[in-house]
Amino acid sequence: MIDYTVIYERGPRNWSAYVPDLPGCVATGRDRARTEQLIREAIELHIEALREAGESVPAPTVEAGVVSVAA
Repeated sequence: MIDYTVIYERGPRNWSAYVPDLPGCVATGRDRARTEQLIREAIELHIEALREAGESVPAPTVEAGVVSVAA
């Protein structure tokens, strides 16, 4: 198993997600749960396409965290 960092963003009408370590790997869905399902599928397809093209699969390098500040 490979763990990639996924960035989720809430929009006015939907959610979107992208994987910084896999440029072009994106998904959108009506809610967060659906978007998580779609980005998982997108990652799998993206990696499959890289392998079929004879390209290397990038190792995960991006990390994310949360910083709390006084509002």
